[in-house]
Amino acid sequence: MFLNYKIQGEGRPLLLIHGLFGSLDNLGGLARVLAEHYQVYQIDLPNHGLSPRSEHVDYLSQANAVKEFLFQQDLDHVSVVGHSMGGKVAMMLAITNPGLVDQLVVMDIAPVNYEVRRHDAVFAGLHASVQSPITSRKEAEVRLAEHIQEPGVRQFLLKSLAKNENGQFEWRFNIDALETHYSEITGWTANGKFDGDTLFLKGADSDYISAQHREDIERQFPHAKAHVIANTGHWLHAEKPDTVARVITRFLTKSGR
Repeated sequence: MFLNYKIQGEGRPLLLIHGLFGSLDNLGGLARVLAEHYQVYQIDLPNHGLSPRSEHVDYLSQANAVKEFLFQQDLDHVSVVGHSMGGKVAMMLAITNPGLVDQLVVMDIAPVNYEVRRHDAVFAGLHASVQSPITSRKEAEVRLAEHIQEPGVRQFLLKSLAKNENGQFEWRFNIDALETHYSEITGWTANGKFDGDTLFLKGADSDYISAQHREDIERQFPHAKAHVIANTGHWLHAEKPDTVARVITRFLTKSGR
């Protein structure tokens, strides 16, 4: 599998992995700041952006696709930053390939099984949007709004709406596969641990990481540190890219091998 990617900057290699319904562009603001110090690799995960589609969305399959990408780029070690679902992919990559990951930064997700379904309204809106051909972005937003109340969520999704080679609008993620295997996305099956330097970044106003997750984090990532970004939610890197980049850079520099 050949993942779509973008490279910018010079220095030590740093890989950024986006979350569910996203693409490499979602971490663009963070990448631009980090590219002042690192050679930053941004990828579209399988079933997202311009990367290939697959029926395998489990984290081991996604981590293996990322590992294959790194080998294609002749990278035998890299620091990895992942947000939300991308954070779980990053954690799985580190646990299964510890020699490949120098340092790990996980943004606002824990290595646990989340039992709450957070995206049913999103899937409903997406299905409503494709019941007939989409003729404009405005029309797509109107259809999404029938199920998704938050304007910010609609705008985030619309970033992945694009015209195909036939001039028709389509979503740049695999709706059916992501919905069918949603329990694998919210779940977590890794049993190993990563002994490398790890930083968990939490949005202060987000509930994706809570005190009850501490034991799971410490068991699987015994050298983990934590940092809370004030006045941010789950999208901490979009809300405060400069602050998040500064915290990540400080961590990578102080824990660098």
